[in-house]
Amino acid sequence: MIAELKELRQLTADENGAQRVAWTDTWLKAREWYATKLADLPVEHHLDAAGNRWVTLAGESEKALLIGGHLDSVPNGGWLDGALGVMSGLEVLRRISKRYDGKPPVTIRLVDWADEEGARFGRSLFGSSAFAGTESIEADRVRTDRDGIRLEDALRRCGIEIDRVREARAEQKNAAAYLELHIEQGPVLESLGLPLGVVLGTKGVERHAITFHGQEAHSGSTPMRMRRDALACAAKLALYIREIAGKHPEAVCTVGSLKTFPGIVTAVVGRCEMTLDQRDLDAAVLASMYAEAQAASARFAAAEGCTVEWSRIWNIEPVPFHPQLLDYCDHAVMETAGQSHRLPSGPLHDAAEVARAGIPTVMMFVQSLKGISHNKIEDTKEEHLELGLEALDKLAAKTMEWIRA
Repeated sequence: MIAELKELRQLTADENGAQRVAWTDTWLKAREWYATKLADLPVEHHLDAAGNRWVTLAGESEKALLIGGHLDSVPNGGWLDGALGVMSGLEVLRRISKRYDGKPPVTIRLVDWADEEGARFGRSLFGSSAFAGTESIEADRVRTDRDGIRLEDALRRCGIEIDRVREARAEQKNAAAYLELHIEQGPVLESLGLPLGVVLGTKGVERHAITFHGQEAHSGSTPMRMRRDALACAAKLALYIREIAGKHPEAVCTVGSLKTFPGIVTAVVGRCEMTLDQRDLDAAVLASMYAEAQAASARFAAAEGCTVEWSRIWNIEPVPFHPQLLDYCDHAVMETAGQSHRLPSGPLHDAAEVARAGIPTVMMFVQSLKGISHNKIEDTKEEHLELGLEALDKLAAKTMEWIRA
C-alpha cells in the first residue's frame, strides 16, 4: 500500500505537491494508473453516472461492504489525503480475496469517489452526493473554473453527462455498510501520542457572510466619539466568536475573510464584510452558537452606531456515524494500537454523504504529522500507515460478520 501511494505521488505530483485536481488530465492519469492495479484481481469495475469508480468482488451474499476514498486532490496537495482511503481499501480487498479464495461471505465494493475536494469548481463531495441523492444539478451545471470553463463541459470531456449524475443512486443497491480510512488532517491524535482514532461523525456547518454598515468619514477630521466605524463592529465579533466556541469542547468558529470599504488609510470604514464558519457535531450546539453570534453582532453594531446584515453562504447538518460500527472501529483500533480515542471530524468527507443516504457508516483516522493537510508537507509516519491498514482490515472483518449475521 505504501509503495503504491509513493508510486502515485511520483506519477501525479511536482515540487509543489499533488496535482490530482478532479476533471483534469492529471486526475485522469491517476485513475488510469489505478485501473492497472485491478488487472490481476477477480473483480468487476466500472464508472457510474457521476464518475465514481466502483470495484466489486462478488461474495456469497449480495449484501455489500463498501470501502472508499478519493484519488482527487487540491492543487499543491498532499500525498495521502483521500488516496489513502482508496489504496488501503484496495489492499484490504486483495487480502479478503486471498483469504476467501476470491469468494468472501459478503460482496466487497471499493469506491473511488469523484471530486471530493471541489477544488476546481467549488462543489465538494460531487460524486458521493450524487450517490446519496443530494446532488444539485441545476446549481452545479453553471459553475465555472477560473478559466471560465463550465463544470458541465469539464464533466462531458471526462465522459460524464451532468443531467444523468443522479443515476448514481443505483449504486446504493445492497449496500450494508461503509468504511473509510483517512488522515486526520488535524493535530489532535499527534498531541495525544496516538496513531489512530475513531471518528464520531462529521460536524455540522453554519457558514455566513456578515456585513456591517457604518459611515465613511475622513480619518483626520472625525472625532473618535462621533465615528460609525463598521470595522470596529467586525473586530469585536471576530474576537467574540472565540468565547462562543470556547463554551463547547469540540466547537470551532472561524472568521476566514474580512474586507473594508473604502479600504484606504485616510478613511473611517463605512462598510465591512466578513465571513463566519461555525462547526459542531451537536445540532443544538451549532444552532445556539449561530444565534449567539447573531445577537452579538447586533449588540456590537448598536454600540458603534452601525447596522448589520447576515446572509447564509452554506450549511449542512451534523452527521453522526453508526453506533455499532463505532464500537467495531474502537475494538479494531484497540486490538491494533492498544489505545483508542474518539473524535469528531471538522472537515467534511464522502462518508458523510453515504451516511446521509441511510447506510451504516464509520471512519477511522490515522495521525497527521503537525496536523498539516492540503499542503505538500502533509505526512504521516509509515508505521502509523501500516497500523491504519491493519486496523481497517480488522474492522472490515468485524463488519463482514455483522452484515452476514
